[in-house]
Amino acid sequence: MGEETLVVVVFGTLHLLGLGFGMVLLLPLLRDEQPISWAPPQDEDDGGGGGGNDRNLPEPPRGPSSGGLPLPDAVPARVRLRSGERLADLVPARERRPAHAPSPSPQRTPQRS
Repeated sequence: MGEETLVVVVFGTLHLLGLGFGMVLLLPLLRDEQPISWAPPQDEDDGGGGGGNDRNLPEPPRGPSSGGLPLPDAVPARVRLRSGERLADLVPARERRPAHAPSPSPQRTPQRS
């Protein structure tokens, strides 16, 4: 068998296997079984004595615990931006370090020949 024929046979076999597995997975969808319909249980006394509520009761709100505002450990911000100022205008500038005096340059001595 030539190499080209072998490649066609291998790919054809893989496609047939994939198609077979796909059909096996689709078989449950093709079966014609009807689900069993649900009916409410019959009470011993069919007097129609009312029914219950199937809704859950509302849960109490989940909020922060009592402690009041402001919190005792809260620290206010240094600056508030409420009227459109820039942050750089409200924060004082840091002090600059003093400039160091330049180190003296080494004295050159002429070379002796």
